[in-house]
Amino acid sequence: MVGAAALSRGAAGRILQHGDLAATHGGARSRAPMPGYLTLQQDVAIDGGPDLVIRSLIDRQQYADPLGEAAALGIGSAAWPLFGLLWPSGAQLAAHMVARPPALGLTVLEIGCGLALASLACHRLGVDITASDRHPLAEAFLRANLALNGLGPLRYRHGDWNVAAPAGAAPARPRRRVAGHFDLIIGSDLLYERDAAATLAAFIGLHAGPAGEVRIVDPDRGNRPAFNRQMAEQGFELREERLDRVATAGAEAYKGRLLTYRRRDAQDEAPAAPTASPPHATRTS
Repeated sequence: MVGAAALSRGAAGRILQHGDLAATHGGARSRAPMPGYLTLQQDVAIDGGPDLVIRSLIDRQQYADPLGEAAALGIGSAAWPLFGLLWPSGAQLAAHMVARPPALGLTVLEIGCGLALASLACHRLGVDITASDRHPLAEAFLRANLALNGLGPLRYRHGDWNVAAPAGAAPARPRRRVAGHFDLIIGSDLLYERDAAATLAAFIGLHAGPAGEVRIVDPDRGNRPAFNRQMAEQGFELREERLDRVATAGAEAYKGRLLTYRRRDAQDEAPAAPTASPPHATRTS
């Protein structure tokens, strides 16, 4: 699993210049360097599945917003690098999805995906998954990591439940946004900010299908009880499962829980387990 120690350069890590990452602007790919940040390429262990090769930001001191795209979305310098770091809960979610994948044919949406470990792990299994985030560089990092792992295209959409732009910000460029309903919505470490307006729960309620299920890995954030109430107001029932693990030679300790929400009127039966898919299965759209 990935922990704080994995964010520093290790024996298997390789520090890259920012120009090594192809940026995406309006659907076009550009090889022009985006100044101001460095990346690190390393192998990331996913319990129950093959390692992923992941390109991430080297640390949380990185920042680059020359076109003001992040600022237009309300992302300041302190929050800017968070999407591009490896977080323990993201690896926990990826391992959970490998151990308990959805039935093939169900549609899955990862929200606040960051480096999208869970989306990459699901995509490799042939799951019909859409990755989403609000950060303007999330799609470019996703494309780079797909290439590093020999995977085909994976659907990405802009997903922002905090839709109000800050006062005085330049207009954000048009993006393909999350639309429609999904059978399963997943995410990790989403409750780090107080959400008095219940925008996250409302976003999930908008995009969860009639029999929709939601799985969120949470590292025991203090905002969880309020979010549980907000999800109940959206018509979801909660089941919790502890994910605690002690440190071993190959993995750091973890404390957190899996929050599973299902609509009250959904059928009680869980989706059937999928048949095995060949490695490196891809989906395009």
